[in-house]
Amino acid sequence: MNVERAEKRRRVMKRSMTLGHCICDPKLGCPCPEFKSHDVCHCAGERGGDMGGNGGVVEGEGSAREIRLTELVRAAGCASKIGKGVLHEVLKGLPELADPQVLVGSNTGDDAGVIMLSEETATIFTVDVFAPVVDDPYTFGQIAAANSLSDIYAMGGVPQAALSVIGYPIEKLPAAGLREILRGGAEKMKEAGVPVIGGHSINDGEVKCGYAVIGTTPRGRFVRNSGAEVGDVLVLTKPLGCGIVAFGRQIGRAGAEAVAQATRSMASLNRVAGELMVRHGAHAATDVTGFGLLGHLVEIVRQSQVEVELEFARLPLFKQVAELAAQDVLPGAVERNREGVDGNLLDLTELTAGEQGILFGPETSGGMLVLLAAAAAERFGAELQARGISAACVIGRVVGANPAGRIRVKGSGRTAGAQAGRGVEEITNMEKSSAQINGSQVVSKGAEETVPACCSHGVEGIPSTVTNVGAPEDGKLLPAAAGAEAFRAYMAAVNAPGALGVKEKKLIGLALSIVSRCEPCVKLNAQGSRAAGATYDQIAEAAALGNAFGGAAANMFYQKCRD
Repeated sequence: MNVERAEKRRRVMKRSMTLGHCICDPKLGCPCPEFKSHDVCHCAGERGGDMGGNGGVVEGEGSAREIRLTELVRAAGCASKIGKGVLHEVLKGLPELADPQVLVGSNTGDDAGVIMLSEETATIFTVDVFAPVVDDPYTFGQIAAANSLSDIYAMGGVPQAALSVIGYPIEKLPAAGLREILRGGAEKMKEAGVPVIGGHSINDGEVKCGYAVIGTTPRGRFVRNSGAEVGDVLVLTKPLGCGIVAFGRQIGRAGAEAVAQATRSMASLNRVAGELMVRHGAHAATDVTGFGLLGHLVEIVRQSQVEVELEFARLPLFKQVAELAAQDVLPGAVERNREGVDGNLLDLTELTAGEQGILFGPETSGGMLVLLAAAAAERFGAELQARGISAACVIGRVVGANPAGRIRVKGSGRTAGAQAGRGVEEITNMEKSSAQINGSQVVSKGAEETVPACCSHGVEGIPSTVTNVGAPEDGKLLPAAAGAEAFRAYMAAVNAPGALGVKEKKLIGLALSIVSRCEPCVKLNAQGSRAAGATYDQIAEAAALGNAFGGAAANMFYQKCRD
């Protein structure tokens, strides 16, 4: 640490100690836990991602590739949004300014607002922000930009300019990650021909990014969610299930191929679909995002006062989505989206629970749902295919008028297939198909740091017997040093070979390490198991038990250790 930085730290910490609490967070004392654990003083402007272990600045900006964004959020992508039902209650009764220039406001459920600022041109406004749905910062920025532009395309508009909105824990992550998010978004906006003319950033505990976008369309040419007509055909331009795949990725259940396919789709623009739907005379449209297919379609049937029939078997799905849904691998946003739709408007009786979950699943930067006359839909679909949008397909039709609006979904005719949950054999095979457990693969960069007491006994030199373990006879507590020594002795005794051999104990220890989410313990017990003669299959089965007993949280932790 250089002299100038050391002096700044001393000066700032002196102020905190004088006040009796951290000047950045009055709930914490000084030195704070972050300082004690990582030798980083946030109040002095030091950032954990850019600091070395001794508090010195690492040369360069830090590697954004080392950041894994989805590990820092509770809900990925548009699943992080507030539920539709709650939003309706919150927005109910808020004051509105009646203005003849406002053509589309917040009370219609449209994708964006529309205002007339000139006689010839309608101006479209939208904003969209969400948490990361992928680990890579650059790709997240691209998806955030593509998603924000979709609201303009869904209204039949042409985006003109954008402002970035980003939250980032700058004290905990490298500044390079922030730059990569913004770079990804800027390059996607450039692809769309949209200048980013500024933005706003905040130091936030969770990463999030989005854009406020302004677009235009000729007066009377914008597309709304209220124009569907009897006989219209529904065309969906992207597959469904990216929210389910993202959740499956978080808990280690979605494969690399499914994640890659969903990621490519989320990062792709809806520009072509937006342009073509206007050319072919779309009656109504929306982009399918956080509220799921049914959450967005229900606004169209309500506003248009029509009844729609969907065919589940026609829905394009990303790889592995049907399998994950059948196994109940569904994010919490599915239930929030279900609660946001009046059940009286839906007939889902022919669907399995997993199929219903797909329809309510949150989508991020999803496709366009376009309603237009049958003949126009045929031409629209053919042109989409010719322009490389191969997933576009007809998924249903408007079968009649209905003042309340209604959606009926015909079943797929398929059985649910896989059972909920996974057996040990399935998990074991998955473990073997990926990186095998060994010392170099299960430990992260922090493994060289001080290990907790649960694994401080080490691997070698375990004595066969230990005496005088426990509290003294008079019941008084041992001094701190003596207590620590007694605990080490106890751990040594527990790990000593006895009725169970060293190999069996190490395998049990591996499973318990996953349940308790102790990364250094995973390393020690995996190495110890191999040293004691355990095979990779035995290690994989022990890990599977830990995942099974520890649940989703332990499974997410283990996937991080294994990568």
